[in-house]
Amino acid sequence: MRLILSHENADFDAVASQLAASKLTPDGQMLLSRRLNRNVEQFLTLYWDAFHFIRPSDWRKRRIDQVLLVDTQSLNSVRGMVARPKVHVIDHHTEQTPPEEWTAQVEPVGATTTMLVERLQGQGVNLAPEEATLLLLGIYEDTGSLTYDTTTARDAAAAAWLLDEGAILAVVRRFLNIPLSAEQQALYDALHTAVSWHDVQGQSIVVTGAVAPENFTDEIASITHRLRESLQPAGLFVLVQLDHDVQLVARSTTKAVDVAAVARTFGGGGHSRAAAARIKDQPLARVEPQVVAALSQAIEPLVRVADLMSHGVQTVPPETLVREAAVLMQRFGYEGYPVVTEPDGELVGLLTRRAVDRAMNHAMADDPIERIMKTGAVTVRPSDAIDTVQQKMLSDGWGQIPVLAEDGSATRPIGIVTRTDLLNHLFQPPSKTAETNMRQRLLAMLPSVLWQMVLAVSETAAQLNLPLYFVGGLVRDLLLDKPPTDLDMVVEGDAIKLGKMLAQRFGGEIRSHKRFGTAKWLLDEAVWGNILQRDKKKEIGDWRLEIAHFQSPISNLPPTIDFVTARTEFYTEPTALPEVAHGSIKLDLHRRDFAINTLAVRLDGAFLGQLLDFYGGQQDLADGVIRVLHSLSFVDDPTRILRAVRLEQRLKFHIEPRTLELIKDALPLLDRVSGARIRHEIELTLHEAEPTAALSRLSELDVLAHIDEGLVWLPETAVFFQRVPKFWQERPWCDWLTDETPLFTYFALWLAALPEADQRGVMKRLRVRKATKTDVLACGRLRREWVTLPATLKPSEVVKLMRPFPVRVLLVGRILLAGQSAASLIERYLAEWRGVKTAVTGDTLRQMGLKPGPQFGVLLEKLLAARLDGTVTTEAEELALLDELIRE
Repeated sequence: MRLILSHENADFDAVASQLAASKLTPDGQMLLSRRLNRNVEQFLTLYWDAFHFIRPSDWRKRRIDQVLLVDTQSLNSVRGMVARPKVHVIDHHTEQTPPEEWTAQVEPVGATTTMLVERLQGQGVNLAPEEATLLLLGIYEDTGSLTYDTTTARDAAAAAWLLDEGAILAVVRRFLNIPLSAEQQALYDALHTAVSWHDVQGQSIVVTGAVAPENFTDEIASITHRLRESLQPAGLFVLVQLDHDVQLVARSTTKAVDVAAVARTFGGGGHSRAAAARIKDQPLARVEPQVVAALSQAIEPLVRVADLMSHGVQTVPPETLVREAAVLMQRFGYEGYPVVTEPDGELVGLLTRRAVDRAMNHAMADDPIERIMKTGAVTVRPSDAIDTVQQKMLSDGWGQIPVLAEDGSATRPIGIVTRTDLLNHLFQPPSKTAETNMRQRLLAMLPSVLWQMVLAVSETAAQLNLPLYFVGGLVRDLLLDKPPTDLDMVVEGDAIKLGKMLAQRFGGEIRSHKRFGTAKWLLDEAVWGNILQRDKKKEIGDWRLEIAHFQSPISNLPPTIDFVTARTEFYTEPTALPEVAHGSIKLDLHRRDFAINTLAVRLDGAFLGQLLDFYGGQQDLADGVIRVLHSLSFVDDPTRILRAVRLEQRLKFHIEPRTLELIKDALPLLDRVSGARIRHEIELTLHEAEPTAALSRLSELDVLAHIDEGLVWLPETAVFFQRVPKFWQERPWCDWLTDETPLFTYFALWLAALPEADQRGVMKRLRVRKATKTDVLACGRLRREWVTLPATLKPSEVVKLMRPFPVRVLLVGRILLAGQSAASLIERYLAEWRGVKTAVTGDTLRQMGLKPGPQFGVLLEKLLAARLDGTVTTEAEELALLDELIRE
């Protein structure tokens, strides 16, 4: 037999879920819980005949081997239940985990009833008005009539369908808001009198407790609801002494307060907005302090201005002309500028884009901005809560609020928080990706000595109050479990100042570029030694770090670290190189190409390991997509098209549809990009581990044809490319190619398949260097002319033929002519014949009294040919042949 069960103190969601489950499984019997909430009891009393519930008092013992458990994951004992029944759970409490032997459907919706109503709707089940009303009560009670943050679109859709099925809202209102009984009112008054307020992480929490009247049997949930409506706290914890036990009922009005976390501490459960626990054999006086002590577990850390603000704020002086401000806003896209006097740095107002636009329309372009700015000094501190920012924006009408130093030592802003920052925080949907512990990931992925360097730089940046970051590809690769290859960092502030302080502390040389705000720290062995000889323990913020002692030699370490000041950029026209200016980390990330390259990890002091993801990069990594950051990105810089394909193929991702559309639209602009810039991107593509995939994709997207009409990718070239790696990994080729890279090999193999006219046209378009052009054309000739070389050529003939070509050209010939006699001749030339020399030299000829001239070369060449072909093998035979040649 199958029973449909739910939890004790059953609310409308529990009972409604039982009803819906019974309509989906007609063989199931609905056994009510022993205790029902009073409003549920009153509803069932009135409408009992419309349903087929069984009360516990009417239950007759029967064998129960199957249980459908709804709105709970706790199974209560029932007479007749076998020791291990087959249990299936349908629930919306995702923070709980059912036993492994059970089956379960647990989904993040506002009410369990919603999940079952969706199945009823899908199966076309018709409902009576009473049934639809009970189901709607289940959804409305658990979602606060669709107002709680846990409410989903699925809940609203299910409620809408139930209204179509005849649910009666008047009945819903009546049973969601029934008056308290006399005993409940007395308990309510006692609890209201005992209220204590607690400020935890900026959240207002109420804890209250009282002893229930004698023989109290009503539910406490409705009392808790009334207290919440009356007091309006962020979190409410109600404690009621019931005989020897204490009943905890908790409610939350904000996602920042998870009351279930506290309930679980006392063996209870629930979800973030509603939870309960029964604390056995404990007096109220002992339990209440324990609940207060556990409150910190329920509160998310308060979000403060420091978490949202951008550092390095740009300001304008009051005497700036309106037209000058308009140019700044157009270039950088800012909606406003703090107005600060110079040189004393006093904040005197805020200039908004709206004011500038209106002034320009009113012919005030040459007026100073002090005539149109908002006057005053509305500011916040880094430690202020975002609620403070929100209140000031509403009361003062400032969409950008400057941030002053915490200690009040200066009036010049150190940062700014904008309306966009606030809205993104309040309304951005939570990421589907799990929170990543980047500090632990850095520790695991970086070699120990590099981790020590990160700690040293982090410590120094914190002392200078300079936010410091890893950004872009380095962070992307860390999240993909790929170790970083460098330690270059972005500084929100003065990168040169940080570099100089590091050199002062640990040695080394700093090379800086003041105009661009960059510093290169040159590292030698002494610097690394100083890094490793720091104290064995260093404290960074409130995090204690163990510094290991290293005995291993220092090797394979980066010779430099670059520190770059965070910047923004703007394009004066399509395809032009950008102009740059100092900016915040948010602006620095905003200027990048693809969302997966906009991730940053903060490194300074206590912030070490904080992941910044303003543009959804982490989600794109999880989804495996390449998504361009701005719709004009490829217009600004068409070379990003080649980078998109390179990243797509390297990471085995896919370019998302909208980005593909933007690529197609921007293809004609490639014609306006300089050949050198395109050649650089092609060279980076050829440096990839698998360049074939990227070049094939570029051809598929019609990118190559828009670079040059003669540039094509042929399937046969892919076969040649596959042969390249082994020559760079196996001897003797890797010895012969010591001073080369595979770059030329790939490039020449690619172009060798093209007609010579197309080769010349492509290399002219790409501004290829003269030496490269000569060698590429030579590879093409080798392919055409050596394909018929006979294997019977004398060694001297082979040497004369091949000697003019560098090894890199011969390698390309070897790959192109695989299977031909020329391929083996090339290898024999390099291995056997290239190094053959004559015993007779020019000095020998001079000592014999011969006059230097062209004949020297002729004689030595004939002697070398004889050596190569084996007609002479000793110095004496060479001299004899020389005498004969001289006589002739």
